[in-house]
Parts: sequence; structure tokens; C-alpha cells
Amino acid sequence: MDNPAAYYAQLIKQKSTDLGFFYCGISKAGFLEQEASHLEQWLKERKNGKMSYMENHFDKRLDPRLLVDNAKSVVSLALNYFPENDQKDLTAPKLSKYAYGADYHIVIKDKLKELFAYIHSEIGEVGGRIFVDSAPVMDKAWAKKSGMGWMGKNTNIIHPKNGSFFFIAELILDLDLLADGPIKDYCGTCTRCIDACPTDALIEPYKIDASKCISYLTIELKDAILPDEFKGKMDNWAFGCDVCQDVCPWNRFSKPHNEPRFDPHADLLLLSTNEWKDLTHEVFSELFRHSAVKRTKFEGLKRNIDFLT
Repeated sequence: MDNPAAYYAQLIKQKSTDLGFFYCGISKAGFLEQEASHLEQWLKERKNGKMSYMENHFDKRLDPRLLVDNAKSVVSLALNYFPENDQKDLTAPKLSKYAYGADYHIVIKDKLKELFAYIHSEIGEVGGRIFVDSAPVMDKAWAKKSGMGWMGKNTNIIHPKNGSFFFIAELILDLDLLADGPIKDYCGTCTRCIDACPTDALIEPYKIDASKCISYLTIELKDAILPDEFKGKMDNWAFGCDVCQDVCPWNRFSKPHNEPRFDPHADLLLLSTNEWKDLTHEVFSELFRHSAVKRTKFEGLKRNIDFLT
């Protein structure tokens, strides 16, 4: 074999396509020097709100070699979640599109376990770990390095042919693989995401104050009552927020996903405004049995819905 790093990279990319990922890119594992100063300043300014876990494992966030012994490659993968249909009642409390179907952590982990098993069977004893938004890994930094897309002004990774409605996950491996490279930023002079943000969380291009983000407020913030300053500014979002993606011109290229587990419960998109307001624990448990919405628990979702009225 003349170039094992290239051959193994191609094997992994082909298998990732078979598993439903629309992109698989590779970066050399190493210290994220450029991101280090940005992260330090962002945390110093308390833009992480009450997400104190983001202050933990600072060194590990910046160097995957501290997460996986002898790490040599970071494999970044993208899985589309753009739905075919949206909620029918346009006045009802809104869910972020990523939460319509089954919890992405479970769906993607299943796929990555299969990919890892394939690597072992085809390449041999490769050491590594699977990461799905659950450890100190800077997903977007590695996605950008791998050529998955560029970092948009809304701080999401944007793929030139698929927009930004996709999940990002990683395999960090102690295997030498041929690395890809970043692509150009195509945001240009557009500021639609910044202009549209209901809470002014996008404080400047490429910088977000997470403590003002509706996704943070409705999911991460565990306070019994949401801050008064956001009353009337939530744009009817009960879980997450898609505004900065919905207005992005690149999302005209978004195509419906083909992952059956991301399809919503049959009744979810049909819920009326009144049905959302009268939501019971039983209905919550049925609709969101396998959903990421369970993160807020019933009480958290009710808190969000009540705050909207």
C-alpha cells in the first residue's frame, strides 16, 4: 500500500456515506491555537451564561490529544436533520427543527459505533473515542478545519450545498489519516442572521452572547422563571430557536433528511396553540419519549410555554 493514510481515509469516508452522513472530513489532531484566545476571552466576558461546564476542561477542549492517547486524527461528520414538514399552527409555540424526531445523541452514537466497528474490522486495532456533543470537544472548530463548511456570522457551520441544518459529531483516532483543509467563508456582506436575532444574542459577526440566545434560555437555563428582560422577545420559541438559520440564504439548499428516526411523532406537528398551552405530563411523555426535548423535562417546557403567554 503506497499511501495508507489516504487509503484509510477513503475507506472511512465511504462507510460514513453508507451510514447516512453527507459529509466526512479529516483534520490532524493538535492544539487549537487560534481558538484558545477566543475561548478564553469569551469565557472571561461571561458569554457562556450559567453554562459553567464550558469553563471546565479548558485544555482538553483545545487539544484532542488530551482526550485520546496518541490521537493523530479528528474525523468530523455531518448528519442532516432538515425536516420535510413544519408545525401546522403558525401561532403555536415553536420547537427547533432538530428536536422534531428522536434524540440525535442516540441516533448518531449508533451510527458511529457501527463506523468504529467497521474501522476495526477493515483496518485493525485502532484506538479512539466517539463524541456526540457530550464532551469537551470544539465541534465547530474541527468541522471548519475539515472543510465541512465555514463558520457563519451566526456561529453555525454552513455547508455550501446543504446549508446548516445538520448535526456535527467526531471520531478522535490514534490513526494517521490524510487530512482535508478548510474552505472559504462565503457569508460576504450579508448580516441577515444578526439583524433577525430576536434577543440580540449575535452581538457582532461570528460572536454570540449565549446568555441571550433563545436556545440557551429555553434549554440550558434551569432557573424556575426566565429573565423578565426577555418577555415579549422570544418569538414564540418554546424549545430552541431556528431564526438565524431560517433567514440564512444558504439554507435554500437544505433538503429533507432521509433518517426515519428523525421523523416526528404523528401528532407533534398538528398540535394547536391551545393544545400546547394545555399540555399534560402524559401527552409530553408520549410525544417526546425519544426526543431531545426531554432535556427540559415537562416542568421546563411548561415554564417556557407559560413565559410566551
